[in-house]
Amino acid sequence: MRLSTSWMYQQSLSNMLNQQSALAATRNQVSTGSRINVASDDPAGAGQVVNLNHIIAANTQYTGNINSATTSLNTEASTLNSANSVLDSARTLALQAINGTLSNTDRNSIASQLSQMRDQLLQQANSTDSNGNALFAGTSSATTPFQVGVNGTVSYQGNSGQQRAAVGSGLQIATNDSGADLFMNIPTGNGTFVASAGAANTGTLVVGANSVTDQAAWTAGAASSGGGYAITFGTGNTWTATNATGNPVLDSSGNPVGGTYQDGGAISFNGMSISMSGSPAAGDTVSVQAGGQQDVFSTLTNMINALQSGGSDTQLTNVMSRQVESIDQVQSTLSAAQVAIGGRLDTLQAQQSSYQDLNVTYQSALSDVQNVDAYTAISNLSQQSTALQASQQVFAQVKSMSLFNYIK
Repeated sequence: MRLSTSWMYQQSLSNMLNQQSALAATRNQVSTGSRINVASDDPAGAGQVVNLNHIIAANTQYTGNINSATTSLNTEASTLNSANSVLDSARTLALQAINGTLSNTDRNSIASQLSQMRDQLLQQANSTDSNGNALFAGTSSATTPFQVGVNGTVSYQGNSGQQRAAVGSGLQIATNDSGADLFMNIPTGNGTFVASAGAANTGTLVVGANSVTDQAAWTAGAASSGGGYAITFGTGNTWTATNATGNPVLDSSGNPVGGTYQDGGAISFNGMSISMSGSPAAGDTVSVQAGGQQDVFSTLTNMINALQSGGSDTQLTNVMSRQVESIDQVQSTLSAAQVAIGGRLDTLQAQQSSYQDLNVTYQSALSDVQNVDAYTAISNLSQQSTALQASQQVFAQVKSMSLFNYIK
């Protein structure tokens, strides 16, 4: 076969260009530390790099959401803890106010302290997170949730929703709680019903602790009466009970319930028990109302008004006792919220730990696919450089070859 001079030139040139291209690619790998700089370097590997980068980016976003959610929940937990401390102090003052030896000046002083606590609690309820979003406004984060009206009553301007953060594929965590549930819609009394001495009572009867002792009997009685009862005292501490329609309450045998009250004893019927102390006057009453609600700010306001009213010790004791029950309900609600927040924080911590482990795994996989072996690349660079130089030298010699060199 006859080899033309142009063919040899073309072959030598093509060989040098290929070597230059390979050398340039290897030099790029060494300088960038990456084995895949363009998709053509390794199409399959480039696809893996894209997928791994997407996964790592998503995990980074989830981690950022977790950090933000953790900050918000820690802020909420701290705020609720402070609110509980304020309520502890208010409860202590309420019990102190029941002391019959206090003067009106002492009571007014306690009322002043409670007023400051109410303002402090309002400020805490309007707290914001690090981004300036209201903690307890539901999803209306730009709204000041608790606002004081012209009559001094506090209204809620937020909603009952919860802000949520995506912390995983298909996993969202609530990052706040509605102030309506925490501070406004608080059950009165023992959580099922509230027993209150009549405002017009003239005796020294004080309503104490009360509870549901038989849930089935209470439920059956509430179904027929709506859970509303009135206990009326007669002469000799006798008592009778009527339901919300004014009809006598009947026992299981169909007889009207009633009896004789003894100081320090309890009155029980239809699955409930109400402890009392003191002596009722004829005509004094105790009402039982089920399903009521009262916001925490009204609770403190009721305490303040009772202290400033100049009423009798009995009246003050009855009012304060009911408000202490309401404070207990608020604190129970806040404690339940803190437990729920703790559970969410545990979930966030577990997710964050998982992403930290996964990120190491994905980064390692990405490095295996994308990064170049420096020792191999440097060795290849040296070999390719040497080969290119040899090709260039050979080409230079071939190019100078001519028939005239042999016939000189």
